[in-house]
Amino acid sequence: MSALPQEVHNRRTFAIIAHPDAGKTTLTEKLLLFGGAIQMAGAVKARGEQRRARSDWMKVERERGISVTASVMNFDYADRTFNLVDTPGHEDFSEDTYRTLTAVDSAVMVIDAAKGIEAQTRKLFEVCRLRNVPIITFINKMDREARDPFDLMDEVERDLQLEVTPGSWPIGSGPDFRGCYDLIRDRLVLLDRRQGDVASEGIQCDGLDDPKLDQLLPADQVAKLREDVAMVRELCPPFDLETYREGHQTPVFFGSAINNFGVRELLLSLAAYAPSPRPQHADTRTVQPEEAKVTGFVFKVQANMDPNHRDRIAFFRLCSGHFRRGVKLKHMRSGKLLAVNNAVLFLARDRELAEDAYPGDIIGIPNHGTLRIGDTLTEGEELRYTGVPSFAPELLQRVKLDDPMKMKHLRKALEHFAEEGASQVFKPLIGADWVVGVVGPLQFEVLAARIDAEYDIKAKFESCGYDSARWIECDDPVVLKSFLDSNRSALAEDHDGALVYLARNGWQLNRAQVDYPKIRFQKTREQNRAVTTSALG
Repeated sequence: MSALPQEVHNRRTFAIIAHPDAGKTTLTEKLLLFGGAIQMAGAVKARGEQRRARSDWMKVERERGISVTASVMNFDYADRTFNLVDTPGHEDFSEDTYRTLTAVDSAVMVIDAAKGIEAQTRKLFEVCRLRNVPIITFINKMDREARDPFDLMDEVERDLQLEVTPGSWPIGSGPDFRGCYDLIRDRLVLLDRRQGDVASEGIQCDGLDDPKLDQLLPADQVAKLREDVAMVRELCPPFDLETYREGHQTPVFFGSAINNFGVRELLLSLAAYAPSPRPQHADTRTVQPEEAKVTGFVFKVQANMDPNHRDRIAFFRLCSGHFRRGVKLKHMRSGKLLAVNNAVLFLARDRELAEDAYPGDIIGIPNHGTLRIGDTLTEGEELRYTGVPSFAPELLQRVKLDDPMKMKHLRKALEHFAEEGASQVFKPLIGADWVVGVVGPLQFEVLAARIDAEYDIKAKFESCGYDSARWIECDDPVVLKSFLDSNRSALAEDHDGALVYLARNGWQLNRAQVDYPKIRFQKTREQNRAVTTSALG
């Protein structure tokens, strides 16, 4: 019997979503710690090299203490193989986060126990809702001053319109936080604060009536715990696996990632309840993960993960089949066969050669610009996966060089970053300056830092006079040519050669839409769509 169905069943591919500073990177570290992928979690207490978050490999991430690019970590735990995708926490990098969520089957939503649901959490949740991604909620930082647990659960239910069921219950908060009671497995788990930087098994009691409870906890906390749990079981619906996997119910876990409280219970619940790889939609049909032929899509491209080698890695989500090293896959955009001999598995920046992989796994395929975001690879079948979009940027600026002689090198750098999805790059049909578009202002700072660090080019961004960009589509070539002839000074091509209209303000964009009703001014564009520029002449 084929091992494929069992391997599919054992896979858990998930992302962590959160508002900045909610503790997402720390939780990522601790999940890797429990999974045995690292020996010491180093977000706070370790020094030097140990202090750097393993998921934050870019220099600017380590300096600023934020995640600005998605990274992937693979580890095993509780007879399951996990693919953890760490998404950018800063709202300025939401486009990368959105595409990352196309590659996962479930998500963990991290909420600060003192602040509750914050703006970026809400935005990312809405992205998950669009794709019916099942969500487990982790309410973090219970070791600090925190809001009432009932109040936090009510906020999740009210603001996100999700049915809430607690999977664990906190014992105290702030300095009095002692641990969590595991409601699903009906046991108490206390963890030693002194063991915050290494995995600890904790102390277990069976059931709320276990006499050890009274020995281990102060009388007032025991009484409150028993009262709260009785109320929870009376008021909250029981956990329902089907409702959770449909995206309508979220189990809620309380804890403190920095102190390991609640992390093991979260990981065990992911192993037990999170869905295995789900069917994926392509342009011609829905692909089941148990199918024998290998198929998958590229959802991210990262250049210069190793600056010494100018490498380019395509992050490839395997959707079906058993991938084996050396397999020849058809690159649907070009129609060429690609022999995949050196694919890798990730632990952030660290890698190991991937001899084989299964649906749900995310592997890195080194290439020299062949693979782009949205590309589909198959074992011969003509199909293309859909739903990997590119978004119109919200901010546009012109790039200026300190040394004009490096313009050729700047062009290469900008095209690389555009292929990563880190920015949009537009070449106006008239004029020599490149226009860069991003979602948030921090991206300009990160781009300038990366251009300097990775390409040794001093560049700065300044106003270009454009307010918005829209991709242009039209079914009538006569109308399209008329528009091009009248608006050539406001037109550009993106890095794929697709036509873009650059508007100086909202009025100009609205005027163009009124004057040319047959032309579609698109805010999003499917990444793997074919481009035609025949109307340019």
